[in-house]
Amino acid sequence: MSVDPNTPVLRNCIRLPLPEDELIEVTAKAKDYAIMHGAAMRSKSNFSEDSLNFAPFVLVPSSFPRKEFEKAVALQPIINRLMHNVAHDEEFITTTLAETIKVDEFTANLFNIYRKVLAHGFTQRTSLGMLRSDLMLESGCPELSPKALLWRGEAGEDGQATAAAAAVAAGTGSGGGVGVGVCGGKPRAKAETMEEEEEEAAVKRNEQLSRATVSGVSTATVASKDRKAAAYCCWKQVEINTIASGFGHLGPASKTVQSFVLRELGHADKLPNMPHNNALAGLCDGMVKAWDIYAKPQSVILFIIEDVSYNICDQRFHEFYIRETYPHIKVLRRTLTDVHREGKLGLNKELLLGGLEVAVIYFRAGYEPGHYHSQDEWDARYLMETSLAIKCPSIQYHLAGTKKVQQALAQPAVLERFINDPEEMKAVGKIFTGLYSLDDNEAGNATYEMALRTPEKFVLKPQREGGGNNVYGVDIPDALKRMSRVERSAWILMDLIHPPLTKGYMVRPGAEMPPTIVDMVSELGIFGVVIGDADHIIHNYQAGHMLRTKLSTANEGGVAAGLGALDSPYLIDSDDEDEN
Repeated sequence: MSVDPNTPVLRNCIRLPLPEDELIEVTAKAKDYAIMHGAAMRSKSNFSEDSLNFAPFVLVPSSFPRKEFEKAVALQPIINRLMHNVAHDEEFITTTLAETIKVDEFTANLFNIYRKVLAHGFTQRTSLGMLRSDLMLESGCPELSPKALLWRGEAGEDGQATAAAAAVAAGTGSGGGVGVGVCGGKPRAKAETMEEEEEEAAVKRNEQLSRATVSGVSTATVASKDRKAAAYCCWKQVEINTIASGFGHLGPASKTVQSFVLRELGHADKLPNMPHNNALAGLCDGMVKAWDIYAKPQSVILFIIEDVSYNICDQRFHEFYIRETYPHIKVLRRTLTDVHREGKLGLNKELLLGGLEVAVIYFRAGYEPGHYHSQDEWDARYLMETSLAIKCPSIQYHLAGTKKVQQALAQPAVLERFINDPEEMKAVGKIFTGLYSLDDNEAGNATYEMALRTPEKFVLKPQREGGGNNVYGVDIPDALKRMSRVERSAWILMDLIHPPLTKGYMVRPGAEMPPTIVDMVSELGIFGVVIGDADHIIHNYQAGHMLRTKLSTANEGGVAAGLGALDSPYLIDSDDEDEN
């Protein structure tokens, strides 16, 4: 990915660079601290079940605007409800995926299971959704107080504004261009009625955040030489994950590591600007709430895992949290192959594994074709979908997370189908960046021509999760020309988001010491939990966050895929003073 030399840079959490001796010492400590606190993975290049490497991480937290963070948190229960409604709309899913399943074998196999389950009726009407809404800041619009940013041409690496930036801060201007995102509107998070005290508190907090952030960011503009621009104006949706939404542990763990680093560097005063992150508890409690709904005390929670688990800490900490906090609930880990070999249905269609009844199935695998080695694995998936167990996700939730469905939701007329409140619809509608169909029709053919003319403006996305599947920029024309008109239906085109940069140290296993300062971009994920059936939502709440950061020149940013690094947000205000 190429980077515009005029891309703005958010100011640093602390002054950089660090003195070399101090940098070497604190990095060495942080590596060990990461491993000892579970911020770790198994090596893909030198795999062993008996060893761990620390997960790649950013040494100090990356800046993120407080107002935009709070908006994302407040909006998550609305997104939860949106995706729940989508998952339970048979006509919409069937129509939206009609062309895709003709050419995408994997999506077609999932849809065939969905169709068969529909034909026989859902044995279990309740679904558990543990979602993650991924977003990035957009820098292509002129609405930010200049005190919250630095310009590449005007800032050193110490996180301090130069005299030139200070002079800019004293002026105003009017920039061209309009950003799309949660820059305006009045999002009001209206979660469903909840009996649990903590959920009621979460709803009230989300409503307060919504009311506090309806006005958007400052409309002050920043002039840099003959340009008028800003570090960001809003955030835009990258995607919504409905299956295997990982990093419920590694999100909070990254905050733990970076908090240690800040204390070691004498910056404990910065810690209040790192938001509380209860992702692990929030997600695991969602599974336990589903287990409670199943209401059989001897039943178990089943994790569906890959044949080889590299991201072992993130998975195991979910399991261990449940076992430590709810010791009466047993957790099993099985592959799809294991379920085919061991699983069967009881008289009431309860899922039985080795004599144990399964109440909840949590899929950490099953989201890509490589997880289904043969028809046996597909049969196992169908067996689970026809069972009485509560699935996370159910087959309809899995299909609701496809890129094609999300592309359809970006159309206002479609969004009206699922959101009744005009203000909520306006708020959600603004988070979508441009998403375009590539179906073999007039609109799809126009998208095809647009992608060939200006490929640098877009990302080409298939119906896949797990990272490493997208096609970017100049590589798009060749990829499209290799496809037939029908094959293009399996892909969508998305506007490329242009996030502001941060500067920092990225620490990776085996990398040279000391680390060097690099330009980075971040992607924030907001977790949500929603439980209910087609007629009623029982639980709906926001459940923490995670931040992944990658080199600004990298296309993909998955940590588990080896392309990104763990990070956590350091919240900044538009009226913050520059660091001294």
